Amino acid sequence: MTGPMVQFDNVFKRYGAHEVLSNLSLKVASGERLALIGASGSGKTTILRILMTLEKIEEGRVFVDGRPLWSPEMSSQSRNRREAHLHTMRKNIGMVFQQFNLFPHMTVLRNVTMAPVLNQGLSEAEATALAMDLLKMVGMDHKAKALPAELSGGQKQRVAIARALALKPKIMLFDEVTSALDPELVDEVLNVMRTLAAETDMTMLLVTHEMSFARDFADRVLFLESGRIVEEGPPRAIFSDPKQERTKQFLRKIVAAGLSI
Repeated sequence: MTGPMVQFDNVFKRYGAHEVLSNLSLKVASGERLALIGASGSGKTTILRILMTLEKIEEGRVFVDGRPLWSPEMSSQSRNRREAHLHTMRKNIGMVFQQFNLFPHMTVLRNVTMAPVLNQGLSEAEATALAMDLLKMVGMDHKAKALPAELSGGQKQRVAIARALALKPKIMLFDEVTSALDPELVDEVLNVMRTLAAETDMTMLLVTHEMSFARDFADRVLFLESGRIVEEGPPRAIFSDPKQERTKQFLRKIVAAGLSI
């Protein structure tokens, strides 16, 4: 038996007096697809940002693939040593953001090849071959020479997914990747994610308001509120037969807004 790919132990995250995560503990198995749902401000995206080392924690421990990502002992290390450790750990993690974050002055191909060349030491030829394979997988190889400004929102997000995959991460984080898209472009991005789920064994954490997609995509769903896990379980149990009243209230609002679950 192997340990969890992601583990949070009694994690607290605060912004001043505001507690975003409150004594949060969770485990994500290797290869598991976990959906995080809840209202805005519930702590979902903060979990992803901590894993991506974009946010520090105040208390607790976070492990990735059995190695400490954040721990109290890290605060006593020199800044250089701490940054070197985080840089090494980030190589295992890819993240796709809401707003694409592509470099506007670089072609699609260069956006995907840059990190493998700089961070993994691939030659330009090796990185190009890898990038073209990934762009083909997300249906964007025909746009390799285009600039981001020439792409639709859905196309930009598919390129962003290819760029994250180029570092061959063990863990992929998806933060509301369809929220900035026009409704007619949502499916093209979700279809890429379905392909990833079907054809890879990566561990995936998904923050989304697309409840019907979370139901189909995830092995397990966590409903969070105020930085705490209110309820968790298989998608069918959470969406069809939630036990906690707060979960029921949240899902009723989703349905009232005209969204399917």
